Amino acid sequence: MRASGILMHISSLPSDYGIGTLGREARKFVDFLEKAGQAYWQILPVCPTSYGDSPYQSFSSFAGNPYFIDLKMLCKDGYLTKKECDSYEWGSKETEVDFGILYENRYELLKKAHMRFLKKEPDDFCAFCEEEKDWLESYAQFMALKDAHGGVAWSEWESEIRFRNADAMQSVVTKYLDEIHFYKMLQYLFFKQWRSLKKYANEKGIQIIGDVPIYVAYDSADVWANPNQFYLDENLRPIEVAGCPPDAFTEDGQLWGNPLFRWDVMKKDGYCFWTKRIRAMSKLYDVVRIDHFRGFDSYYAIPANATTAKNGVWKEGPGIDLFHVLEEKLGKLNIIVEDLGFLTPSVKKLVKDSGFPGMKVLQFAFDPREESDYIPHTYHSHCVVYTGTHDNDTILGWMKTAPKECMDYAKKYLKLTKDEGYHWGMMRGAWASVSDLAIVTMQDVLGLGSSARMNTPSTLGCNWKWRAKKEEITTQLARKIRKYAELYGRVKK
Repeated sequence: MRASGILMHISSLPSDYGIGTLGREARKFVDFLEKAGQAYWQILPVCPTSYGDSPYQSFSSFAGNPYFIDLKMLCKDGYLTKKECDSYEWGSKETEVDFGILYENRYELLKKAHMRFLKKEPDDFCAFCEEEKDWLESYAQFMALKDAHGGVAWSEWESEIRFRNADAMQSVVTKYLDEIHFYKMLQYLFFKQWRSLKKYANEKGIQIIGDVPIYVAYDSADVWANPNQFYLDENLRPIEVAGCPPDAFTEDGQLWGNPLFRWDVMKKDGYCFWTKRIRAMSKLYDVVRIDHFRGFDSYYAIPANATTAKNGVWKEGPGIDLFHVLEEKLGKLNIIVEDLGFLTPSVKKLVKDSGFPGMKVLQFAFDPREESDYIPHTYHSHCVVYTGTHDNDTILGWMKTAPKECMDYAKKYLKLTKDEGYHWGMMRGAWASVSDLAIVTMQDVLGLGSSARMNTPSTLGCNWKWRAKKEEITTQLARKIRKYAELYGRVKK
């Protein structure tokens, strides 16, 4: 069935307290999507962000981001007061997240909530901790220890804790009992609010698409608690790390630094880590988008001591075997795969064999020197078309920087006009295509320029900050989107 949706991360929602949350504004955005005739809300990973603020580098691939816990809902539940929330600085710009201020103030405020939480734990708190104990125990211990060590990476901790010696870990549980409980409380509050929001969205006919990065951060509870699953040496330090080779855009390639999976070990244990991960993400979201899907076919391995990605080598991934095992254990998977970039025949075969829809990005379509797989007349219906992703500029930003011949081709192909608005014309191209699903970004819906770009790959300090204003998300705008959705058969009958 044809459908459409909007990409808008939780952090980008309007809010009085510095960052978008799971509260009222999230529900108002669901209402906006319903009015606009949309069936999907796509978001980025909701895991806790680490240094650099990227949702793709997290302290845990299972936990929720405490920044997204809605403070007004905590006030309603009696854990905080409005006066307390208003007493902190949350940033000076309505359209930007100030992660530095959030880091300084959010946890301090949430610790006040913890004091009240301790006086009367909710009846279902223990059940939540038991239900999620597979990852929650190690995550809460990891975060308590990280705080106790001044935030340094776990690889710098004393050896008995790095190696999770049984006696040492028992001492940790005793010594940091309150701190561990605090981090468990944060997850309880996040998941309580998240499940309520997801239920609200689903009842309105909106499904949530969530992102799962293929790799996890080295400085994470995932690696600390499961070191045998990763390509580490006897001192638990990476031997090789992930990245991308040099190409026309990056002379040195991209050095991501994530530890690589020991696929041989994972295969022997029935892909236990991935089974837990996909099971958890399939509960969290309605549809899972897996980032960098080509890494399951073959992945680029770079020596851990390298300063660039020039000297890596390609190695064989688990291939379709992983997804056969996952489907045997979890049933049919609702997955979108990120299959962008240069694809070898074996990667294309993996995507085809998986049966999962791949991605098309309109911004990649208009190089007149060669026919692109991203140009709409080459599409088949079993794919998801995007005007751009979180890694792309906005449409209007792209149009200012794209080569003139690409712009001329796009204008001619899509019949773009100033009267309609170039961004509306590009989105029309996605909606009119044969793709079963079309996703546009909220920045493009609002007609914003490069200042609203979410991420510029291989840069630090200026990303993941954009936020929408309350007054921009209007009923009038929803009606305009709905007219396009109705015109191109993307509204549920």
